[in-house]
Amino acid sequence: MKIVAAVVLAFAAVAGGWRVLVHKSNLVPALVTPDMNVHLEFSDDPIARVYRVTHETAAGDRSNRPRLIALTFDDGPYPIYTPILLDELKDLHVPATFFLIGRDAIEWPEITKRIEADGDEVADHTYTHPDLDEESNAQVRDEVLEGRDALWKLTHDPAVREYMRPPHGRYTERTLRVVQGLGYTVVLWTDDSGDWRTLTVPQIERHLLVHATAPEIVLLHSGKLATIEALPEVVDRFRHAGYTFVTVGQLLDEVPAHDINHPLRRPV
Repeated sequence: MKIVAAVVLAFAAVAGGWRVLVHKSNLVPALVTPDMNVHLEFSDDPIARVYRVTHETAAGDRSNRPRLIALTFDDGPYPIYTPILLDELKDLHVPATFFLIGRDAIEWPEITKRIEADGDEVADHTYTHPDLDEESNAQVRDEVLEGRDALWKLTHDPAVREYMRPPHGRYTERTLRVVQGLGYTVVLWTDDSGDWRTLTVPQIERHLLVHATAPEIVLLHSGKLATIEALPEVVDRFRHAGYTFVTVGQLLDEVPAHDINHPLRRPV
């Protein structure tokens, strides 16, 4: 059956182009684990594209994907917005994962320590926040390891040594392999909220509710007031839809990476 599917897909590709055959979830997996074949998951060559289509087809019914959601916040910490965000998360009883920039964490150590003290998760977002796709292999390694070391001195959260996210979501097969070689899981997302642009509170709320997946990893930013103001409504709606809020580490303890990379679209 898989051979037949591959032949059909190959024929369709010749007739209509590869792009239309590959589901978006396969173009950007939410997780890149240390043992994942990044070429098959990310390359545009024909063999990799057929693999992705047949692999998702073989995944079968996704209707039982658990309703777990991990809010992830990039950048910072910031001296004003991050404490306000932490207050809001605490009031809502929502854990989150913070991908912090090592250099900024050193500048604001008390805020960094508070993130861990509040029960939130701290993970690696490099040391200076460069575009890793433009860095050499040695520079990529240095950015990840220097970011890790800066955060480890302040938090001792195991996630600092396990999870990282490339700045601006920019990566190549090469950079992913470098990070894999350091033993990291690269955490991307199932939904980019778009809050890095200038969005209003209703725009952020509407986007998150319409584009939800099960399970879910949401890309957010801690330096945005509109994001903080949108949280109460978003959290309330997701909870009424049966979702439980978790950190990335908790999500990975509960759900295999493959299920996260092939989630169920579920508007709430």
